[in-house]
Amino acid sequence: MNMHNHPAIPYICSVRERFQENDDTFTVELEPVNGNSHSPFAAGQFNMLYVYGLGEIPISISGDPAAPDRLLHTTRAVGNVTRAMARLRPGDMLGVRGPFGTAWPLDDAKGRDVLLIAGGIGLAPLRPALYQMIEHRNDYGKIVLLYGARTQEDILFRSELERWRARFDLDIYVTVDRATGEWHGSVGLVTALIPRAPFDPQNSVALVCGPEVMMRYTIQALAKRGVPVTQTYLSTERNMKCGCGLCGHCQFGPLFVCKDGPVFRLDHIQSFFGKWEV
Repeated sequence: MNMHNHPAIPYICSVRERFQENDDTFTVELEPVNGNSHSPFAAGQFNMLYVYGLGEIPISISGDPAAPDRLLHTTRAVGNVTRAMARLRPGDMLGVRGPFGTAWPLDDAKGRDVLLIAGGIGLAPLRPALYQMIEHRNDYGKIVLLYGARTQEDILFRSELERWRARFDLDIYVTVDRATGEWHGSVGLVTALIPRAPFDPQNSVALVCGPEVMMRYTIQALAKRGVPVTQTYLSTERNMKCGCGLCGHCQFGPLFVCKDGPVFRLDHIQSFFGKWEV
């Protein structure tokens, strides 16, 4: 029996591998112990990860939905729990609950162009969507990724980005806020890439994830380009504690991010997104 069928009970996983993505960001690959198995997940969902003795945090799943046995989570070491996670080594244990939350609307996007816009670590929750669309490439029109990082040293998943760039059926654009070292690519905010990106605004779906200020400016740029709010989706982050809408920590206007999100259609949250203390 898989005890993690109950959303309040963590199941125990060991760290299979750990990958350092950049100075402060890392990925852990988890495998269940005691005969359990990972539950299938949809692109855009998250798990609650529990570091014993310290606490539990929500982290989006960054792996391939077609390979749920390789459960990947990518995060930055910014608090007590994530700093402890950054020190984990193969064989160390974590508690896992989930998957929770809503997914990117990849079925609704079939037959349309898909524009993925990521800022910083926001690329991690979008990566499963890209995996899934590549696997079913003929179901979609153009697939365009616009990715912005602070510097070239902060870019995530570098080898994958190079592989995706080498494909003729994907359009990958990377920009940095500040050029360092030998960077000869685009410099500027990721929103500056939207006006010239190759997609049909009226027949497209935009998937957006990044810091809230980046998403606010992205919404404005998409509106100027003519992308309808009903075809724009955001992945939001809140201080989620329970994962199933009981504790109220992640209340977002009239909604709860853990069960109504983290992926929201823009017209459903537009009236209060970005407002102070909502």
